[in-house]
Amino acid sequence: MSAFDQLVPLPGSEKTVPNAAPLQTLDPNEVLTVTIRIRRKRTLASLVSTTAPVTEVMSRSEYASRFGADPAIVRQVEAFATAYDLSLVEQSLARRSVLLRGTVAQMEQAFGVSLANYQLADGSVFRGRTGVISVPSELVEQIEGVFGLDNRPQALAHFQIYKPEKGTKVAPRAGGLSYTPPQLARLYNFPTGVTGKGQCIAIIELGGGFRTADIKTYFGNLGLKPPTVVAVSVDGGHNAPSTADSADGEVMLDIDVAGGVAPGAKIVVYFAPNTDQGFLDAITTAMHDTKNKPSVISISWGAAESNWTPQRSRRSIRPFRRLRLWA
Repeated sequence: MSAFDQLVPLPGSEKTVPNAAPLQTLDPNEVLTVTIRIRRKRTLASLVSTTAPVTEVMSRSEYASRFGADPAIVRQVEAFATAYDLSLVEQSLARRSVLLRGTVAQMEQAFGVSLANYQLADGSVFRGRTGVISVPSELVEQIEGVFGLDNRPQALAHFQIYKPEKGTKVAPRAGGLSYTPPQLARLYNFPTGVTGKGQCIAIIELGGGFRTADIKTYFGNLGLKPPTVVAVSVDGGHNAPSTADSADGEVMLDIDVAGGVAPGAKIVVYFAPNTDQGFLDAITTAMHDTKNKPSVISISWGAAESNWTPQRSRRSIRPFRRLRLWA
């Protein structure tokens, strides 16, 4: 008997698997990694207001000290992992994240879930679950969410490709009219006489990739110096360019717009798997990147909040939309 034998449902973790058929193909010895997201040791109530903009700016280290995870809670999570033979991959007080690795069988026992492979109508297969996640009763008030048990595609790139030769039907509002990023900046009255020099823009991407040669060509056509673009791997995601009709279109669009509107800024692209775990880990990695120190995060991938469980949309990812990053 371990000290964590009593598992209780984690509020907000309920999930269904609509429009997918279960398959009997999941290997109980398959190894996966999950991210346990821990509550702040202090709430953001004094920092974030629903009616007034955030005005306080702090360093990353100060933010981690004030609003990171409680080390005592992290030690409890690590003890829980040991009790269920899960190995510790990584822990970060600033990101409030503990990454644990184990087999499907070990994860099912540790979190009281039943995992299975599911197949969508398009033939794609993902690992999923139904019902709730359970966690130790001692930790239920301290854990915001458990991510990675389910690896279904979570978000979409929202670019569209016009292919009239294939019968694509579109109803453009202004046919044949387009704008470059600098033109859009002027239309939106962006400040003039300044650049993005000295700043770093983080871009979250859940697929696709970029080629340096394409970036040089695009900015050369704009008459601008190409930005410095760096790729950062999160949870095994990486810069994987293929064709313009793939998610590369979204990646390049994000880079081109950011670099065109804020010339001179460094751009760091965080590539992560298209899962709820990948989405969350990419955001927290970017926020707490002490090497590149981005001051802005851009995310163009998304999905309707009805497609997310409460532990993902309300507690762990949505609040980032309201935070101003530090200097």
